[in-house]
Amino acid sequence: MLMPTGPGWWRSAVCSGGMILLITVGAFAADAKPPEASEATFLVQIIVLILSGRGLGELMQRIGQPSVMGQLIAGLLLGPSLFGWLWPDAQHAIFPANPAQKAMVDGIAQFGVLLLLLLTGMETDLKLVRKVGRASAAVSIAGIVIPFAIGFALGEFLPVQLLAAPEHRLIAALFLGTTLSISSVKIVAMIVREMKFMRRNVGQVLVAAAVIDDTIGWIIVAMIFSLASHGTIDAAALAQSVLGTALFLAVSLTIGRRLVFSLIRWANDHLVSDAAVITVILLLMGGMALTTHLIGVHSVLGAFVAGILVGESPILTRRIDDQLRGLITSLFMPVFFGLAGLSADLTILKDPMILLLTGGMILVASVGKFAGAFIGGEVGGMTRRESLALACGMNARGSTEVIVASIGLAMGVLSQNLFTMIVAMAVITTMVMPPTLRWALARVPLGKAEKARLEREAYEETGFVANLERLLLAVDDSANGKFASRLAGLIAGARGIPITLLHLGRHSRRQTDNRRRQGSPETAVKEGAQATAAVEAEAEDQKPPQVDITTRAGGAKTGAKTEDTVAEEARKGYDLLVTGIERSVAAHGAFHAELASVAKGFEGPLAVVIARGPHLERADASALRILVPITGTDVSRRASEVAVVLARANDVAITALYIANTSDGGRRRGISATRVHEEEILKDVVALAERYDTEMRTAVRVDAEPDEAILREARSGRYNLIVMGVNRRPGNVLFFGNVAAAIVEKAKASVVFVSG
Repeated sequence: MLMPTGPGWWRSAVCSGGMILLITVGAFAADAKPPEASEATFLVQIIVLILSGRGLGELMQRIGQPSVMGQLIAGLLLGPSLFGWLWPDAQHAIFPANPAQKAMVDGIAQFGVLLLLLLTGMETDLKLVRKVGRASAAVSIAGIVIPFAIGFALGEFLPVQLLAAPEHRLIAALFLGTTLSISSVKIVAMIVREMKFMRRNVGQVLVAAAVIDDTIGWIIVAMIFSLASHGTIDAAALAQSVLGTALFLAVSLTIGRRLVFSLIRWANDHLVSDAAVITVILLLMGGMALTTHLIGVHSVLGAFVAGILVGESPILTRRIDDQLRGLITSLFMPVFFGLAGLSADLTILKDPMILLLTGGMILVASVGKFAGAFIGGEVGGMTRRESLALACGMNARGSTEVIVASIGLAMGVLSQNLFTMIVAMAVITTMVMPPTLRWALARVPLGKAEKARLEREAYEETGFVANLERLLLAVDDSANGKFASRLAGLIAGARGIPITLLHLGRHSRRQTDNRRRQGSPETAVKEGAQATAAVEAEAEDQKPPQVDITTRAGGAKTGAKTEDTVAEEARKGYDLLVTGIERSVAAHGAFHAELASVAKGFEGPLAVVIARGPHLERADASALRILVPITGTDVSRRASEVAVVLARANDVAITALYIANTSDGGRRRGISATRVHEEEILKDVVALAERYDTEMRTAVRVDAEPDEAILREARSGRYNLIVMGVNRRPGNVLFFGNVAAAIVEKAKASVVFVSG
């Protein structure tokens, strides 16, 4: 089917969607029976919310606004403010006031809130949040105290006709102060993420401050609820909320981090059903959300913390993110934000007094929150422009405001008119926030350190080593196995990549003697990982990441073939196999059948390690002098990344060797283009090293066979490790090409072949 490609195709799509929506509404309005809860009504509600929310969200994105604004506007248009005003029968038929019917779609929306917070938590970088913790706390606290005081004072002077019970003015004033002071972490996080500012320092401060806002806000609500219910503040309930929240966060970020990682790993490694890891994550999210609910804090905090822990789990986080994101953005977000817009009945604003009071409330709320967040940013050490951006960003109330107001309405503290005014204020401040935040963020200059970090992260998105999530290490107890283990630890230590160590073969006497003399592969992995982690921690000024190491028996120890053992373990999901065994090389540069069997069981990228010289005698402590041949290919680039990581961990320079062949029988045609290509390749690999603060030297050899050039450079430069990118050739034997075979046969240095 041909799709329209002209500049107005999206208008046609919106019009077509609108026609479908009207036909659906008209047909349903004629036949619906709203008094009873109906499955058909529920389905129509979901269809209408998704169609309108996604359609207007698409339109918003095309004019440079976050799609969440379109979903909020869709809710406003579908509610009593427009649709209910123009066609009340149809609006009441689709969105009846029947509590049982309303509960059906509300359940979807509330679960969507938890999923949204789960996803937001997965994208939150705690390492960066810790760096900006002072600023986040200052912004949040100042941004609550000032607007709360203003809101409380406003509540004390509200006209009596706006109060549900004049004798409860104090409670109403406290509720009003709370609604004016808290921000919606859901809205803030969603907009910051959609504007691609989640990785910016100011974006992280915004999200962290909104999380603190939400947490403090729910504690305040608990206090007010206690005051309204008992006439006085219930000290026991307040202590339960405060101490319970502190204990929950402390346990979650210590014991909970390890538990979540273990559960995800167990599900990935032992369950064979589809999406088993997703099921475990949803259960974790539900359990933690229930925990925060039981301690008197809203369940969104538990879902958010669950997302943080899942995001820090080093197994399959990209895959989890991809699987969750599509469902959340397609179904749960339009439903939740659409219902938030449906809550407001703006027709009451035709009363001049209510309109004037609502405008004043919006002004007071915005000025109070703006001033508080701005002052907090200044106190927290942010720049003037960053503080301005924070002040603009923290002004979004969103659904949090609606929930708080709903509690006050249900308790009989807020009148219906005051409730609508608060909802209108929440919607308007939320809608105003994105353009003002975009304007402010556009004026926040990138600091040198932040710019370097963002460039490195953007560069790493397409990199090889930076996107490794899990390593499989297949070794025996030989010196070669231990050297391979050390290199695997160096690769994993930078980001705390988990490693599964697969022991291969029985212990020979030589291997047993080597284990006694030099230690085990497990020790080599840990030492390598600690060395890299220490370097990274010093560079980033943070706690060194921990590498989880799981050891499994394989090969002859289990009675299974080596190939089958590796293949069975590989099914659990690994990004790289690092292998080093005693019998690696046969005659004339060929690989031994035992090594070929290991490689045959793994279909992904390989790192084949062959230790020689000092690395056989002191695998754990011998220095690395690294040479990496480069060709500009993808496998060459992978090898360069591996070499840079190894060099950075050992604080040594690295040499990149480019071999240029300009012999063309006297023809000079194309030589300039070749030199330009050569310069680009060298610049690229030097830039790679610079991003990791590693010294990169370059060397060029002209008119030489590649294997001879590599061997000659290795001898003259006294390099003891060659890291080389290769392509695995098809067949039953392990073969990386003639150049690699010559290197294996003739090189005196250790070799690491990194295959695609």
